[in-house]
Amino acid sequence: MKVTAPVFEHHREPLGIGERRPRLSWRTGTDRPGWWQSAYEIELVDGSGTLTGGTGRVASDESVLVPWPGPELESRTRVGARVRVWDAEGRVSAWSPVAYAETGLLDRADWTARPIAPDLGIDPGRPQPVVLLRRAFHTRGPIASARLYVTALGVFQPELNGRPVGEDVLAPGWSSYHHRLRCLTYDVTGLLRDGENVLGAQLGEGWYSGRLGFHGGRRAVYGERPALLAQLEIVYADGSRETIATDERWQAATGPVIRSELYDGEEYDARLERTWHDTEGWGAVTELPLPHTGLESPPGPPVRRTGTLRPVEVLTTPAGRTVLDFGQNLVGRLRIRVKGAAGETVTLRHAEVLENGELALRPLRVAEATDRYTLKGAPEGERYEPLFTFHGFRYAQVDGWPGALDPSDIEAVVLHTDMERTGWFECSEPLVDQLHANVVWGMRGNFLDVPTDCPQRDERLGWTGDIAVSSPTATFLYDCSGMLSSWLRDLAAEQLARTDGAIPPLVVPDALPEGFPNAPTAIWGDSAVLVPWALYQAYGDRELLRTQWESMSGWADELERYVEQGGGLWRADFQFGDWLDPAAPPENPGAARTDPDLVANAYTAHTAAVMAQVADLLDEPEHARRYAQLAARVRAAFADEFVTPGGLLSSDAQTAYTLALRFALLPTARQRERAGERLVEIVRRAGFRIGTGFAGTPLICDALTLAGAPEIAYRMLLETGCPSWLYPVTMGATTVWERWDSMLPDGTMNPGEMTSFNHYALAAVADWLHRTVAGLGEAGPGRRKLRIAPVPGGGLTHARAVHESPYGRCEAGWERDGDTLTVIAVVPPNTTAVVELPDGKPAFEVGSGTHTFTVNGFTTPTWPPTPIRHPFAAPEDTSGR
Repeated sequence: MKVTAPVFEHHREPLGIGERRPRLSWRTGTDRPGWWQSAYEIELVDGSGTLTGGTGRVASDESVLVPWPGPELESRTRVGARVRVWDAEGRVSAWSPVAYAETGLLDRADWTARPIAPDLGIDPGRPQPVVLLRRAFHTRGPIASARLYVTALGVFQPELNGRPVGEDVLAPGWSSYHHRLRCLTYDVTGLLRDGENVLGAQLGEGWYSGRLGFHGGRRAVYGERPALLAQLEIVYADGSRETIATDERWQAATGPVIRSELYDGEEYDARLERTWHDTEGWGAVTELPLPHTGLESPPGPPVRRTGTLRPVEVLTTPAGRTVLDFGQNLVGRLRIRVKGAAGETVTLRHAEVLENGELALRPLRVAEATDRYTLKGAPEGERYEPLFTFHGFRYAQVDGWPGALDPSDIEAVVLHTDMERTGWFECSEPLVDQLHANVVWGMRGNFLDVPTDCPQRDERLGWTGDIAVSSPTATFLYDCSGMLSSWLRDLAAEQLARTDGAIPPLVVPDALPEGFPNAPTAIWGDSAVLVPWALYQAYGDRELLRTQWESMSGWADELERYVEQGGGLWRADFQFGDWLDPAAPPENPGAARTDPDLVANAYTAHTAAVMAQVADLLDEPEHARRYAQLAARVRAAFADEFVTPGGLLSSDAQTAYTLALRFALLPTARQRERAGERLVEIVRRAGFRIGTGFAGTPLICDALTLAGAPEIAYRMLLETGCPSWLYPVTMGATTVWERWDSMLPDGTMNPGEMTSFNHYALAAVADWLHRTVAGLGEAGPGRRKLRIAPVPGGGLTHARAVHESPYGRCEAGWERDGDTLTVIAVVPPNTTAVVELPDGKPAFEVGSGTHTFTVNGFTTPTWPPTPIRHPFAAPEDTSGR
């Protein structure tokens, strides 16, 4: 038995954490089959390694998010923890390695610094230059440790003695500045030197005062002037302390970055570079009051550089332009090495696709997506990478390059929130493997501090509907617990601050243009419930549900009010409905085949049913009863309004039948059977092409499988005609598109004003690939109990999914050789799995270890077999309706 070093909360790098009582998690590695933890012991040590406390032996099988065993932590506290465990036979493991964590500044009173803004007379009504802020100081002896606590209204890059502090990009990210501001902690001990030091920071507009939003957007959504808040705390070897804090003694100047905007790009003039030790030409700063918003340590990782890509081809366009193809639609920016005369300017323009051989710029709308670098003429050459911008692109046009372009002098730098990869999938069909790779790249690009809708145009907003339908896929592929829990805090803050009810904003943070309708809508509003529920299912974090309870119940209560006003159904003037149904015209993406009221009430019933489970988990029996009654009431009204006694729906469309089947909205077995048959008929008549948008796409393969028609789901999955999941793959896509036909078969762009080639909402089919094609699902929160239930089909000869759960590596896969099917399951220690083989025999349970099962005489089922009753269906209605 080998126990890993414990993890504090969900932190990969627990420096500057904000939890006073951080929960601990660990994994046990062992080759003993069926291993189960019977007890654990935790020891705590201080920063010097001295034992300060422990639990003693605790009889418990818990190993994930175990309660903190010591007193509450204060600010600036460094603490270590190690664990050992006992198995069911009483054998004890060795102690794990010690893991250390350190708290940040937990109280407002800890901040002696005050925000500073440059007093340089910069016009806030236009794009602003990146400002340099500096403070020189002297150290007075040997240093034991030094920490920099820093945040900004805007984005910053700190430097100490000319060396960058940390590897974070676009720090501190984008939060709801009216409510919370994330403060980062850096260990800068090794960057200080004896004598004179200079602490500096580059400060840009970022999301705070830069242009945000579509239709031209608006500037200064949160404020007109960026500001920096920084506090350097030095502990000397003799125990004395010194603090260098932002105040009126700092200096400000402009530098080489003339502008650096999220949408439009950066303009850099290397001739204007200066060093931090220059003493001439610096101006004053204005000291501002400490913000009234919460100053918080971030619960998740920052945005970082996570990889680089070289060009795969250098193209010359019909217009004679030089364009680099990086072979992958990505999010980031370019890094160049260039040599030339002073004053020459290299222009870098970015786009996702080509049209007629040139950059397709129309999908960018009014985002310029262009970086310009003016050389200083250094004889040894120059290096450049933009600072406070990012682009969504595969292709980059290079203009003004001095001399012959060597493609090895340019690389693409990939940016996204530095989440840990946790999920993988593969199968025997290369097109499906490429689809899954596109799903992963789409998530990488759109999980840049907030879950954005697209990364390339003048939008890049945290639309709540996208993550509402995609969170199960996201939590399988990456550990996004910290990132999404941070985003949920913003959602709750903005939702609960509204005066017109506890309605979640359509985008979080809420940066929609003034006057844009922000009415309550299904799916988008349901994100307040469905995202925390998905996180609970993935990570088993019940405290997250408790933290979000006011937000979740606030929205559920709003739904109850709408249902009461509508006499049992939610009726609204506006719903997004099945947004981006492929039948909707380009200019009207909401004109779906499924009645938006049907969609809204299906999701209302589902959300209410989830809330009943949440309330039960949190020991809120009255709420559990009320939400269960709400779900039952809406189910009954839904059946009366939208379903015939024979099981046909008022909207004879794929999404309507999908929602009715998946959300258990059909009271009788006869209705469920007929609805399944009708869904199959519609899919067949459509040539197995997709007919769903946001509402139906994540669920249609599940609905077909539940109806006993997995082969129909496979046939849809493998369809390559437009619209389908694989059509973009056949067109060379390397991410998932916003529209099923973002690019038309002739290679031209969809004429709609809203066309992106990197969206993740329609990628939610990957959840079905993981759970059903490979067979790796969960039967309990945090995947403490797995469900291994592969459904082979589609002519595939093998499939496999792997996931790093909170308990360890789990895997499910199968291989078919003729009529022999071999299923492999890997179950982590301290967990179990329910196994459902496709042989018609009862399910059974196994413990941890690697298991191999053989099904002889296997044949792929054909339609119509006996329908499968939904596991969360309402009790059987025998009234004859």
